[in-house]
Order: sequence, then structure tokens, then C-alpha cells
Amino acid sequence: MKHEVRDLIPEQGADRRDELEWILRRPFGFLRRCLKVENGRITEPESLIPLAWTSLILHRVPGIFLLDQRKRVSTMTEIETSQRDSELFSPPSDVRGMTKLDRTAFKKTVTIPVLKVKKEIVDKLMRSLKRAALQRPGIKRVIEDPEDEESRLIMLDPYKMITDDSFEKAELSILEQLNVSPQISKYNLELTYENFKSEEILRAVLPEGQDVTSGFSRVGHIAHLNLRDHQLPFKHLIGQVMIDKNPGITSAVNKINNIDNTYRNFQMEVLSGEENMMTKVRENNYTYEFDFSKVYWNPRLSTEHSRITELLKPGDVLFDVFAGVGPFAIPVAKKNCTVFANDLNPESYKWLLHNCKLNKVDKKVKVFNLDGKDFLKGPVREELMQQLGPLSKERKHSVHIVMNLPAKAIEFLGAFKALLDGQPCSSELLPLVHCYSFSKDANPAKDVQQQAEAVLGISLDACSSIHLVRNVAPNKEMLCITLRIPAAVLYKNQTLDLENHEDPPPLKRQRTDEALSEEKTITV
Repeated sequence: MKHEVRDLIPEQGADRRDELEWILRRPFGFLRRCLKVENGRITEPESLIPLAWTSLILHRVPGIFLLDQRKRVSTMTEIETSQRDSELFSPPSDVRGMTKLDRTAFKKTVTIPVLKVKKEIVDKLMRSLKRAALQRPGIKRVIEDPEDEESRLIMLDPYKMITDDSFEKAELSILEQLNVSPQISKYNLELTYENFKSEEILRAVLPEGQDVTSGFSRVGHIAHLNLRDHQLPFKHLIGQVMIDKNPGITSAVNKINNIDNTYRNFQMEVLSGEENMMTKVRENNYTYEFDFSKVYWNPRLSTEHSRITELLKPGDVLFDVFAGVGPFAIPVAKKNCTVFANDLNPESYKWLLHNCKLNKVDKKVKVFNLDGKDFLKGPVREELMQQLGPLSKERKHSVHIVMNLPAKAIEFLGAFKALLDGQPCSSELLPLVHCYSFSKDANPAKDVQQQAEAVLGISLDACSSIHLVRNVAPNKEMLCITLRIPAAVLYKNQTLDLENHEDPPPLKRQRTDEALSEEKTITV
């Protein structure tokens, strides 16, 4: 690996860098020809360094130590740990392009500095050598001495501990107290497949410069990946690596089509491991069981499930139009709320019933297997007629309606138009609707509000707020619009006057744990 002299200068500002580069070039014109950079250290070929250089020390060049008068070896002081690891602790180069995993091909021998100590003082000494000791997950820092069973070898950081003089004063003092020689030896350490991280393995295997998949959604024992086209030739290897490197993962799957808008599931391919898709997950202290291949489940919505749950108080009513296997319905029911949960997918309906019993809320949740519009115009309408009827003024609880089907939920808002008969209730008793949507617009909050307004035929400026749920893909956001359906929309025989209709009370801005560092709720 070759470096220009300019590459060896830490960031000091343009003028300072030019000055330092001049210092390095001018007094020693042949410096660039003499220095060779290998694995993060700068060494000098013996044949090119005059003897007079052995006593040369360059001072006052911040961040750089070029030559040591005794050992003529130096190291850069500002190399990032991850960058250094990628140089030394990376798999062999000949695994590039591998499509069928061969674990034996990942063997590699590296030279590590070690310190020999008596085995009875290892524990005491290690507390004082935290800086100098090797910090590499999966590699023991203390190993047996193959030549002396009474001694142990302490693995040292190969970038910090170049010579015997690399120990700091405090470390040397401890070594002297314990009668340990500071002499550093070399040890040939064999690395195997088990010693490399999944990202390191995939970066070594996939074509250089291409994106590496090291993350996935975990659903019980299943690793759910969304591979890109350039990764597909390596899909089985990637799946096996995910299983190998993540305890508890026994199956890796890849989504091979978009989510079906009817049943909210998708086709998947098992890349490696067992084909059992029956799984169990824990989310926010609740247990859910289901067949992942037949229902919708997204572990990245855990925070959103909690956010909505926290909005309801004991005694409130929740209508969950697209309930799935129950991640909204069950936690809300546990708060002693009345829940009406619906899903069109027969498998989701089956597992929703199962999970209500599993979490002991089956007496508090009424479960339906209907199309979303039929659910709104049937059970929801009937219950709202009672909740918002003549006695509603005495009602102290709130009514919430959750519509989590981001690809199409906004279209279902049309079902609220002229849904109820009779005299409108007071504005503060109107139901709160939490409707999810995707947006690829440059202003996603405005885009989602305009979509909802187009369906309802009324301005939502005064009665809605938008919450950014998560970034789904580049330039694609998932959002939740929360609104009170105006009485002029919800009730029949109401004159819809866009200029003068009575607005429901304004919604408060919402904050969640996700928004502690950045406001993610936008009132529009």
C-alpha cells in the first residue's frame, strides 16, 4: 500500500498542511523514495537509509513520528481502529468472488506482538495493560505459552506496541513492580472463519466497492434480508454467514416481491438454514406467535406501536382496522381499553385470536375478519353510533381508530364520509384517526396531508398532525397523519362548507423517544 507524503499528514488546515508537506519534502528530497508503508506502519528499506539517519528524530510535526533513533520504526498516531483492523484482520484476498461458502478458505496467519508473563500475575497485570492489550472480539488476549507451561502470552495491539519502548511510563512501572521484562516478542496467530465478523467476510467476498449486507430484520429465529440485485449471486453464502454470525438465527430469508396489498404478506426465498417459518417474538413485553410466511410483521415498528399505545388511557376505545397479529390491539387491551381489531387476511385473523389468548386479553378484544371498508361501515359505525349518541356528553373516554396499511390506508378514509346519522356530537368527542402512508415527495408531510384532504374533500390544516415514523428506503418515508374527522364529513345531511365549517379542537404536537434528538412530529 503506497501513500503520498501528503496522505501521512493529519488534518491541520490547508496552509498548515502545505507547510508540513514542505518540511517533509525539502530537507530530505529522497524521503518519499525511502519510506515504505506496510499495514499502518512506516518502515525504511535498509539499503536506502544512510547510517546517519539512525540517530535522526523529527520533532514538532503534530501527529507524526517518522523515525525512532533506536529502532528506526514508527507508526501513525491517528489511524482509526476500524481502518487498522481492516488492514490486518481482514480475510485472505483469494476469497473474492466466492459464491458457495468454504470456511476453510478463510485461514490466515498474522504476526502479533506478545508479552511473556508468569500465569499467576496475569489477572493483576491485565488491569494495567488495557491500553496496550489487543482489543479484537473473538480473539483471546491471553494464551498459553507453547514453550513454557508456567507462563502466558498477552496479546498486544500491533499498532500501538511496535517496540519495547512503546509502553507508557505507568505501564513500565507496573511491569517493574511485578518483575516482568518489557521485551516484546512476536507470535504467529492463525485466524480462521470464526475470527472474522460478518461484514468483514462479505466485504472480502463481494465485488470490491459494492454495498455489503450486514444488517437484517430479526423475526424470532429468522433473519429477514432485502438483497439488492448485485448481491443475488451471493445470496446463499450471505444467508449462511448471517446464520453463522448471529446466535439464535437458524433461518435466513430474502423477500422476492413487494408486499401484497390484499393480505400484507410477501413471497420469500429461504437462503440458508431451516425452512420453518413458525416463529415467536417478544415486543414491548408482549409475546406474538405466527407463521412469518403468511402474515405481516415488521420489528422496526416497535417504537410506533408503543407511541400509539401511550396515547390511550384506561377506558378508551380502539378500532384497529388492519390489525395484523395484534401489535397495536394487544398492548392497548392490556391498558383496560375496549378494542375492536380486524384483518382481512385469514391467517392474520387466526394468529390475532391466538395472540389475544396468549397474552390474556381475549376478553377485551373483539376480533373481525373483514375488508377494511366493511369493518368501518359495519362494526365501527355501529359502535360509534352508541359512543357518539345522545349520552356522549357524559362520556369521558376517547375513541381512536388506527389504520396501518401505508400503501393504501388513505384511500379508506373515504369510508368516513356520511358514516353516521343523527345530530353531531361535540367536536372534542370526535374520534381520532391515526392513518399511515408512504411518501416519496420532497415535502412528505405536506404530501400526505394533501392526499388525505383529496379523499375527504376538506381542509385538514386545523385538525391534523403528521408524525414521521421511519425512513423506508432512499427518498421514501413512512408517516402517520393523526386527525379528527370533522363532523361535516362524518355525519349525513351536514352542509360541507369548506370556508366556515367548525374545526375540531387543534391537536397537540406529539413527541416520542425517537424524537428526543430531533422533532419528528410536524403539525401541518
